[in-house]
Amino acid sequence: MEELPEEIASLIESLNHSDKRIIRRAAETLISMAPQLPDLVERLERILSENKRHWPVAYVLARLSRPSSLCLEVLKETLDSKDPDIRWAIAVLLVGLAKGTGDMLPLFFDLLRTGTPTQRRMAVYCLRDLKLRDSTSLQMLMDSLHDPDPLVRVAIVTTLKSRAELGKDHLDRLLRLFLEDPDPRVRHTLALTLAELGSPGGAIHSALANASRSDDPNLKKAAIAALELLKKKAHAPTAK
Repeated sequence: MEELPEEIASLIESLNHSDKRIIRRAAETLISMAPQLPDLVERLERILSENKRHWPVAYVLARLSRPSSLCLEVLKETLDSKDPDIRWAIAVLLVGLAKGTGDMLPLFFDLLRTGTPTQRRMAVYCLRDLKLRDSTSLQMLMDSLHDPDPLVRVAIVTTLKSRAELGKDHLDRLLRLFLEDPDPRVRHTLALTLAELGSPGGAIHSALANASRSDDPNLKKAAIAALELLKKKAHAPTAK
């Protein structure tokens, strides 16, 4: 393997910088120059095998070619980063890969089952951004509604709001969670999700009406907003 030009070696070294702006510039420059560097992927794979915490290298590799199992493992681990900018950069990358190949869903499902709370939450957001309509992903989300971490539950509830195919059984489970979940953030989020997905009358309306008289000011506010949404739906013209 030939010695790298000084400029390329410097860019690769910059991937290990502490400044995210420098990392970003180096990554994008390497990606743009890759067509003129036929052995770049091989070099980066070797670097990654020597330092499995080197997420910028994994990021560049995934942008240049089909990611290896090691590369995907590093990206998955990076979804647990304490830095939200880094987490979201990886999430956007993984969603893009999933849209391109369609075979990334097992990765998200696995994270949702076995990941850390942060990884589970990011996996939910990835599923949301894929705008899926399949029964498998819907079942995974429904099965995770009792995740021990409330922020994961909030993420799932906001994601389900866009799933117009939810049936009565799904709505009943959401309503039960609204009535029973111990975390107020989950209940606040559920109020608007139920109004978005439910019909103007029935059990959902009754539960929201009761919540609108809650001593919790945030729940009361969310329930009132949800009732207003149901009211608008009730008066909306029927499609012919």
